Amino acid sequence: MFFLKNMERRVTLHPSYFGRNMHDLVTSKLLKDVEGTCAGSYYIISIMDTFDISEGKILPSNGLAEFTVGYRAVVWRPFKGETVDAVVYSINPQGFFAQAGPLRLFVSAHLIPSDTKWDPNATPPQFTNNEDTVIEPSTHVRVKIIGTRTEVGEMWAIGSIKEDYLGRQSGSTESTDPRRGLSSADTTKIEEQYRDNAEVMETMGGLYKAQAYKLVRFYD
Repeated sequence: MFFLKNMERRVTLHPSYFGRNMHDLVTSKLLKDVEGTCAGSYYIISIMDTFDISEGKILPSNGLAEFTVGYRAVVWRPFKGETVDAVVYSINPQGFFAQAGPLRLFVSAHLIPSDTKWDPNATPPQFTNNEDTVIEPSTHVRVKIIGTRTEVGEMWAIGSIKEDYLGRQSGSTESTDPRRGLSSADTTKIEEQYRDNAEVMETMGGLYKAQAYKLVRFYD
């Protein structure tokens, strides 16, 4: 689920950057350090703006200037019971791993419908019911989150596809297009807003960027 959240962070600058444009440099460093990272129980998808930058304080130990920055960010926090669309990237007899934007999920074989069995002889090896369901790497699946675990700098989730309307999704290429439901003007705005941040765009996933942009437009 996406939220707009007011946050605060301390940013330091080296003395070589001291000058008239220090606030711009502080904002740029904030974007580089924070955007696209995991902050405990949520991911910081995008920083929308800064609303307060304190006066700099010189740190006696190293001469760096420290600023306290207040900023507004779009964050994504996965909840237990939430349903997400993901892409399978690894599979084995115990289950499969999938990626939902920045979140990595594991779906155990015990949480896959009983009629869908592991077939090690298929190419590639897959879970299948020998009819219309095949789960293999690159398959798009809909997963229900049943638990999350936080580690340093990342978050994991345990998921299930053992309910109605979960599992492999048909027409997956179209459903994961980040421009789905957006006008051409909105698509252009998204591309312009994030063209200087391609690394974060790749990490967080285009779909999540587009959804976050929709949320910001709603609140603004």
